[in-house]
Amino acid sequence: MERPLAIADAERRRGLLFLSFAAAFVGFALVLQMSLNNNFLVGEIGVSGRQAGFLEAVRESCGIAAFGILALMAGLGEPLVASIVLLLVWLGLSAYAFAPTYGWVMAMSVVWSQGLHLWMPLPNSMALALAEPGRAGRRLGQVGAAGALGSAAGLALAFALTLLGVKIRPLYLLGGGAALAASLACLGIPRVIRTPKQKLVFRRRYLTYYVLNFLEGWRKQITNAFAGFLLVRVHGASLPEMIALWAAIQAIGYLASPRVGRLIDRVGERRVLFLYYGTVTLLVLCYAFVRVKYLLYAVFVIDSATFALAMAITSYVGKLAPRAERTQTLSMGVAANHVASVAMPFVGGILWTTLGYQWAFLLGIPAAAASIAVVARLPRAADGTALTRGPAGVSSGAES
Repeated sequence: MERPLAIADAERRRGLLFLSFAAAFVGFALVLQMSLNNNFLVGEIGVSGRQAGFLEAVRESCGIAAFGILALMAGLGEPLVASIVLLLVWLGLSAYAFAPTYGWVMAMSVVWSQGLHLWMPLPNSMALALAEPGRAGRRLGQVGAAGALGSAAGLALAFALTLLGVKIRPLYLLGGGAALAASLACLGIPRVIRTPKQKLVFRRRYLTYYVLNFLEGWRKQITNAFAGFLLVRVHGASLPEMIALWAAIQAIGYLASPRVGRLIDRVGERRVLFLYYGTVTLLVLCYAFVRVKYLLYAVFVIDSATFALAMAITSYVGKLAPRAERTQTLSMGVAANHVASVAMPFVGGILWTTLGYQWAFLLGIPAAAASIAVVARLPRAADGTALTRGPAGVSSGAES
């Protein structure tokens, strides 16, 4: 068992406070980027479906690069690393305000996305290091709640400013400023927390988990790369409308996540994932064939809210993998997810331009079908009890 860091109680409390501030400011910056992105790309830059897909593929490739970069940073103080990588988010997002061309947007997307992907594992790691014995879950929840609060504040302020006539480019300066504030907040966290090694370990017995993560990365980009872009490019969704949709998504996600967790505990991962991928199949068909804008708004909100169901994938491997292998297995799952997240928008963007936007969404059908086939191999647990393992740590259910 890892020994807790020798940090005075007052210093722990101060560190958690500054970490919560940092998480809130990052939530503020990230939700602005997500809610502004499609209106900016269409209205300010004039990108095509192919360009939108390629841009998303390049952004997601930063997630793969992050593993190598964090490995090089292993042993450094996490708060200092966090402060530095958030400067990349500040620089990249702020530069959007002055972006004249698609190439400029591409370059700055790499800058802020690389910073964001490097930041992603750090808040939870620092929260765990700062948590008092027996209070790890509470501290993780505190940091997560701060991020949600920052996201809500970002959406509320952006919506109010757009109604007052503020244009889209200055809003990126606001998001960049929030990232800069987060970077400064990290300097108040005790620097004895060190960056852990990022390991990718492949084990055959976790193949189902890796495949589900790959397919989830493919499914994720149906929404991230093309759903919002469809609403703006094809159906003319305005900036206030998109911000309002994102506010609804955040609110539903906040309410749904704990309920989904209890559902997984009650009925098991297999049933939840069947529900998830069956719903995904219907949603991608709606994107492809529904022409009513306001009905598609509802589809977009439901689609984004269903991502909470994907936590059943993590719950599954949490019961399958022993504690000593859990972190490396989760890291391998993230890597598999990002490989698909790079490939899908690239292929989908080409299909959007050559065959029509419907085909970018119909790519989700084979992915959903493959996911359902893989889920069918999971153990038929009726509740959330731990999976049984043989001597080698292999599930005695469908993984055997």
